[in-house]
Amino acid sequence: MKLILRFFGFLFAAGTILFVVGVAAAAGLLWHFSKDLPDYSQVQDYEPPVMTRVHAADGSLVAEYARERRLYIPIQAVPKLVINAFLAAEDKNFYEHGGLDFTGIARAAVVYLQNYGSSRRPQGASTITQQVAKNFLLTNELSMARKVKEALLALKIERTYSKDKILELYLNEIYLGLGAYGIAAASLVYFDKAVNELTVPEAAYLASLPKAPSNYHPFRQRERALERRNWVLDRMAEAAFIKTADAEQAKKSPLGVTTKVTGAHPFATEYFAEEVRRELYERYGEKKLYEGGLSVRTSLDPKLQVLARKVFADGLVRFDETQGWRGPVSKIDFAGDWGVKLADVKSLSDIAPWRLAVVLEVSDQSARIGLQPGREPGGFVSKERAVGILPLEGMKWAKTGGKPVGKVGQVLNAGDVVYVEPAKTEGQFVLHQIPEVSGAMVVEDPWTGRVLAMVGGFSFDQSQFNRATQALRQPGSSFKPFVYAAALDNGYTPSTIVLDAPLEIDQGPGVGVWRPENYEGGFNGPSTLRFGIEHSRNVMTVRLAQDIGMPLIADYAKRFGVYDDLPPYLSFALGAGETTLLRMTTAYGMFDNGGRRIKPTLIDRIQDRYGHTVYKHDERECIGCDGKKWENQPEPSLVDRRQQVLDPMTAYQITSMMEGVVLRGTAAGAGFQKEVGKPVAGKTGTTNDEKDAWFIGFTPDIVVGVYMGYDKPRHLGRGATGGHLSAPIVKDFLKVALADKPSVPFRVPPGIKLVRVDLKAGTRAGPGTERAILEAFKPGTAPPDNYSVVGDGGESQGQGRSWGVGVSPDADRAVRSGTGGLY
Repeated sequence: MKLILRFFGFLFAAGTILFVVGVAAAAGLLWHFSKDLPDYSQVQDYEPPVMTRVHAADGSLVAEYARERRLYIPIQAVPKLVINAFLAAEDKNFYEHGGLDFTGIARAAVVYLQNYGSSRRPQGASTITQQVAKNFLLTNELSMARKVKEALLALKIERTYSKDKILELYLNEIYLGLGAYGIAAASLVYFDKAVNELTVPEAAYLASLPKAPSNYHPFRQRERALERRNWVLDRMAEAAFIKTADAEQAKKSPLGVTTKVTGAHPFATEYFAEEVRRELYERYGEKKLYEGGLSVRTSLDPKLQVLARKVFADGLVRFDETQGWRGPVSKIDFAGDWGVKLADVKSLSDIAPWRLAVVLEVSDQSARIGLQPGREPGGFVSKERAVGILPLEGMKWAKTGGKPVGKVGQVLNAGDVVYVEPAKTEGQFVLHQIPEVSGAMVVEDPWTGRVLAMVGGFSFDQSQFNRATQALRQPGSSFKPFVYAAALDNGYTPSTIVLDAPLEIDQGPGVGVWRPENYEGGFNGPSTLRFGIEHSRNVMTVRLAQDIGMPLIADYAKRFGVYDDLPPYLSFALGAGETTLLRMTTAYGMFDNGGRRIKPTLIDRIQDRYGHTVYKHDERECIGCDGKKWENQPEPSLVDRRQQVLDPMTAYQITSMMEGVVLRGTAAGAGFQKEVGKPVAGKTGTTNDEKDAWFIGFTPDIVVGVYMGYDKPRHLGRGATGGHLSAPIVKDFLKVALADKPSVPFRVPPGIKLVRVDLKAGTRAGPGTERAILEAFKPGTAPPDNYSVVGDGGESQGQGRSWGVGVSPDADRAVRSGTGGLY
């Protein structure tokens, strides 16, 4: 008996010693691993990388920028269905355990012992809390040390944060494949839906992804993806999150994945979106742009953007096709499956409805073509093969060597790869080629500077260079309104007479004599300022610049933001300096709004990830807008402190004169009056050797600028003027954009007098005047009774020679021919 008692005493002592040693060892291990644990309190201040989203003015999504495509969503906004799907798949006891699931650990330990020595990966037993600890604070290293640290951190996190907070962190942090982080982004990427719109099978599929998204890819691993989703559905039914019948019904549905397009989403917004991205990068830096979760509301009007892209592309194509056919994009051997070969030919992705096609068969009157097949999700070439007919009528423009096209064989051969567009007749197509000529288009609100639409070239996929903001081009005669505005602001009137006659300017020793010429040749003798701008008379503009001085013109160019430092040479009065289309369009907007400075902007407002406004374009001060309730206080009022860069009366005078450009001058041939049918003002511009063609036009509430030219400037062709190339594009745009808008005249500022004058002579109109118009005069000015000509000898001091209203026919003919010495 004593031996038995002694034996049990020994066992007790040994057990006690082993227990103490075990506790000491465990304490030592805990101390060892605890001392190097990361600071788990940083989870409280966690700010995950969140993507920046750019929206149009109507709220539609334009673009997203992110390293990790994530939208942070609070747990209160996550539907119970989605929460249950993830709990069933990852941690069904989440709301019951204290951070560690000991049942799961035991199960994983058994599997580990069974697979010991094999190459199979150990089964996980991590709870959601442990996954949060690993994802936020540790690495993915497979080791016992990491698992111990993970468990310790999980216990600490559970004691510090609520279950909902832990689950919120998890659901926003996890990677779910296809570049999506968190359930909100994944819902959009996989199903193009908000989280609250997900169905049972869709929620189950997302919940199946955290373990290994690439193993359950919706296209490359479709069968495994379906199997895993169905497993999650079974777990949901087993946990009574859904009914068994609902789970069985959900298993019958396909994955239904509809991948969301990334980048600039609405058609034709690529140049606009990239310009916004550049501005955000310059303003906030790379990290804030791609991780800061900015919400950007832009000034973009999607309908006007699509319209601008269409009319601009049509204008480029219209001109390019007059230059003839340059040949096919490529040539392939179409024997066998031509679709696969054609699919490998690079095509521009942003010029729909154009698409590539291969010529399969050629006859005299038509060609049979095969259309480039699309690619299925996952990159596989579609098995569908569509064919069509390209009739001779659809390629009449494609002259080669100047010869008219009489047979299809003159243009195309079998195997040629070309661009085509569907014709009005079903099954038939029209031949196209990518234009060599390029240019840009800007649509702006003249009252705020908000850019409503921007086209930086024919195709962003072809060239990301934004010609609206980055291309420095000579504006040519479209700069002249600033010269005339400077004169009108300094004592001149629209009826002031300037001499249109031969002019020689000595440019200094060794430089030679400059003889400015009018584009159309010839001279018109004494002519009004209105005539000079309506018909874009170069010599008159140079004389005017001589009279008022280039320093004054340079000052006005700087005021309007056209140039920062215009050289004081007379040739720059004709637009010889380089500037951008955006600057010019904005400057015309200041004519339109009565001379108030505006800054062009593509961004209305920027909010940070918390919804706080960190930038807004509208700088007007609202007095009285902070009232919490109505207490008979004065109505709120907006205070506009923007600089007045031009007298409002001068702005109206120059606007009225540019209306004449559209009605009677260099843009009259575009057909604004007939097709738009509303007040339009504007100015054409054509540079030396016809390298660039400009037109900037505006109505009382919108301003549109267009230039066309080759990227490496070269001659466009005789007659390729702003009035012939660019003005029709603006006209086509305004015709549609203003179709449902009322006709509103340009606003006449207080103080302006409208007086009937003779259009040609500028003098007060009498009863027998054949062509009379209403001319705008400031207080203290009036139509002249006789000529006072700017540009005659001795005029540099502003003393003009008086001419009778009637100029002798012989003198007039002499001036027009340039042979007389009278002027």
